[in-house]
Amino acid sequence: MKSAPKKKALKSKKPAEAGPAKPISECMRCGTCCKKGGPSFHHVDKTLIKEGVIHTKYLYTIRKGELAYDNIKQCLEPVSSDVIKIKGKNKSQTCIFLNEPQSACTIYENRPIECRALKCWDTKALEDLYAKKRLTRKDLISEIEGLWGLIKDHQERCNYKTIQKLVDALKSNMRDNERQKLNEIVQFDTEMRKLVVSTAGLDAEMLDFLFGRPLIGCFQTGRFAPGYTRTD
Repeated sequence: MKSAPKKKALKSKKPAEAGPAKPISECMRCGTCCKKGGPSFHHVDKTLIKEGVIHTKYLYTIRKGELAYDNIKQCLEPVSSDVIKIKGKNKSQTCIFLNEPQSACTIYENRPIECRALKCWDTKALEDLYAKKRLTRKDLISEIEGLWGLIKDHQERCNYKTIQKLVDALKSNMRDNERQKLNEIVQFDTEMRKLVVSTAGLDAEMLDFLFGRPLIGCFQTGRFAPGYTRTD
């Protein structure tokens, strides 16, 4: 009687080793860049706004002297001039023009220069233009005499350099004089916004572009050193 044939031992197969990751050389449409804050505008983008391709209600201004994050230096520092940017969705950093379900830009053919220059695999082109020839509110609306006069007055009276000095003084000695001056500046900023909506009929969504972000919000979100709480 023949014995049953011996079974061959099964050799375990080693998992195939993953090769080196293939370098990215083109946009994969993952949407990551568009979720890290909207682009800033430069002089070459002027016609996009002037001709209404991108409406100012979708924009906001970081005003001269305001603390902002510098993506190249990777630190917070006061900006040296206006920085006009696209708003985020629902107070997030995601660009308002990103179609998230399709991971697509709804203004792709008319996107600003920073979007055209940005390549996540090679940021040199963006770094080269990042702080150069930035578009300002003056470039866009200085010809609108009455409105531009209001903006200049607001910029002078709500100057970030002055505000920071008052905040610093308030931290050091908590004097009522500095607190009162800050209250007056915040009140002026608030009332100016109400005025242009009620008397000039401007869309309230344009206010963040015309006058920058509300000052009271700057204190609430900590864009100034602590030490000030508004009192009415």
